[in-house]
Amino acid sequence: MTKRSIAEASYPISLLRALAMAVIAVILAGASLAGRAAQPTEEAAEQWNVFVQSFIDGYFGLNPTFAVVQGRHEYDGRLPDWSPAGLAAAKNWLHGQRDRAAAFDASGLDEARRFERDYLIAVADRELFWLESSRFPYTNPQFYSGALDPDVYVVRPYAPLKDRMRAYTGYANAIPGAVEQIRANLKPPLPATYVNIGHIAFGGFASFFETDVPGIFASVDDRKLQAEFKQANDAAIAALKSLDEWFLSQKASATNDFALGAELYKEMLWKTERVEVPLEQLRQIGERDLDRNIAAMREACAALAPGVPIPDCVKRVDVEKPKDSPVLEARRQLEQLKAFLTGKKLVSIPGPEEAQVNESPPYQRYNSAYISIPGPYENNMPSVYYIAPPDPAWTKEEQQAYIPGTAMLMYTSVHEVWPGHFLQFLHANRSPSKFGQVFVGYAFAEGWAHYSEEMMWDAGLGKGDPKSRIGQLNQALLRNVRFLSSIGMHTAGMTVEQSEQMFREKAFQDAGTSRQQAARGTFDPAYLNYTMGKLMIRKLREDWTASRGGREAWQAFHDKFLSFGGPPIPLVRKAMLGHKAGPLF
Repeated sequence: MTKRSIAEASYPISLLRALAMAVIAVILAGASLAGRAAQPTEEAAEQWNVFVQSFIDGYFGLNPTFAVVQGRHEYDGRLPDWSPAGLAAAKNWLHGQRDRAAAFDASGLDEARRFERDYLIAVADRELFWLESSRFPYTNPQFYSGALDPDVYVVRPYAPLKDRMRAYTGYANAIPGAVEQIRANLKPPLPATYVNIGHIAFGGFASFFETDVPGIFASVDDRKLQAEFKQANDAAIAALKSLDEWFLSQKASATNDFALGAELYKEMLWKTERVEVPLEQLRQIGERDLDRNIAAMREACAALAPGVPIPDCVKRVDVEKPKDSPVLEARRQLEQLKAFLTGKKLVSIPGPEEAQVNESPPYQRYNSAYISIPGPYENNMPSVYYIAPPDPAWTKEEQQAYIPGTAMLMYTSVHEVWPGHFLQFLHANRSPSKFGQVFVGYAFAEGWAHYSEEMMWDAGLGKGDPKSRIGQLNQALLRNVRFLSSIGMHTAGMTVEQSEQMFREKAFQDAGTSRQQAARGTFDPAYLNYTMGKLMIRKLREDWTASRGGREAWQAFHDKFLSFGGPPIPLVRKAMLGHKAGPLF
């Protein structure tokens, strides 16, 4: 007799078979139940939808100026509460919302809502980093200046001028209290670059309110409202001038202590963009792209001016300034770019909207160009592409050098409008996810806009003209040096002066731009996102189109990518590639 197991020796065979069949039945039933539980349900979807809407509404309540920019004009005239109690309430609310989202049972959600859940948690982490971990409310004037921008009231015609004047008056009435909170929160000594940007931003606001705003509302025929406006505007000007004087008084005690440090920088990368790559590896990635673009610049210069050093070659292109003004030249360029974009079928244009081009207001001249785009709750409102004039305090030579050459300006117009920010937000504002419409991240937006520059050259913009290539590479090298300056200044002891030198020597920028860009890296450490986002999008495009026809699939890729709204790019990569997502770079 052969040996049997204890079970076989102890029980009849028929009973064992019955028990085995029962166990199998239980396992199969459990699997069936689990499968049913994992199916999306209408109840779970509705619960999630309610939660998302409550998050958006709660966020708008804490950040009313952001709500107004998105088109929620019931928040007109309000400013955030930046008191200690207000900041604490914002932190507590974000922690609570994040915890609720993380605890939400995702098994009953469909794929789109599971993605939205990850997206919402990432947004909460991002907001908490800037509000809490970075300590920017206590050190960085830029934390506040963006929320004080009056652009929506003075430029965007979302309502009759009289109604916007009334909203602006409420906003101006809130400024003295906000200035008191800002002044109480900022803890000297501040870094020298922070002191300077505070002076530029708040002194610029005061100048704009005093010089430009009264003329904007002068035609409103309402004596009572005009008197209320003047009283509120005068009080706002006085408060802002006082804050500007305070910043100027901090120059004597200003420091160079701006660096986040390696650990906080890594936290920034993860919490704001879901990027988790060792800093040394990230630096090497940036250096490789810098080297690639310098090699391309060398090749373009050899074709344009053989034997001429790169800096002199770039100057030859840059001295070819717009024949009248950068604003008028940019308006002409937008017509050319839209025609090129549609002719090449690179990406869909989902609506009839067009962008205007104007000169930047004084308080926004720390950056050479930007675009103001209406939010998803607005209807048929214009976007405005702003171009900054040179700082009048600079020398005549520096002012002339700062005006962009025509070829350089072309790729700025690509970046800001076609197919950069403007087109990206046309898609975002039509995203099936309201959350995706509202919350567009830094690397997604700037990465896409910067990616667009090289993509347009690759698609044939400029028809191979080396001047056009130099214009595109001039922008690419600027963003390469931002990437390396951010990592270097915040994690490796690089000084502002060393960063400025790198902008001159590696990005071939003029003195004014180099000084401005190096300083920006101290108070905007996330400006590495231009290149970081571009590189993640390029890699995703290569991987996604590899099995879909390569270049022929570019439009499908671009439309799919832009449909997500503006989440961290690693989330998009996972959604588009699934389990084969692979490395980000």
